[in-house]
Amino acid sequence: MIDAVDKKILRLLQEDSTLSLNDISEAVNLTTTPCWKRLKRLEENGIIEKKVALLNPEKLELAFTAFVLVKTSDHSHEWYGRFVNTVSEFPEVMEFYRMAGEYDYMMKVQVKDMKCFDDFYKRLVNSIDGISNVTSTFAMEPLKYTTALPL
Repeated sequence: MIDAVDKKILRLLQEDSTLSLNDISEAVNLTTTPCWKRLKRLEENGIIEKKVALLNPEKLELAFTAFVLVKTSDHSHEWYGRFVNTVSEFPEVMEFYRMAGEYDYMMKVQVKDMKCFDDFYKRLVNSIDGISNVTSTFAMEPLKYTTALPL
């Protein structure tokens, strides 16, 4: 279980994972050794999965965001495995979910422009049989984006 100090450490790291041990220790009023032990425990317990750099999609010419909703006519375990493996190979797919409701799956896709999206779409629908419907919507403007969990 995590306590208030652990949560404070996690909030700090979610804002800036490059903070030094000294900076974190000072912010949570601990000496470095107990702070380091907490960080190590949070990593060992899988609470901290990894530390990454968040990149600016516009500066990398990847600012076209699409949300792709998929219906399937095949709900077998075998098809599910093939579909998940196939979609997981597309680098454009940033997030991928199995859904409840009208659609079976949803993907967040990040590409350069509509032409690149169309190329992705064609590869997707031709990659596996059993897709009965694909609906795509496109983000016009990101209004909120965060990777920080609400602790």
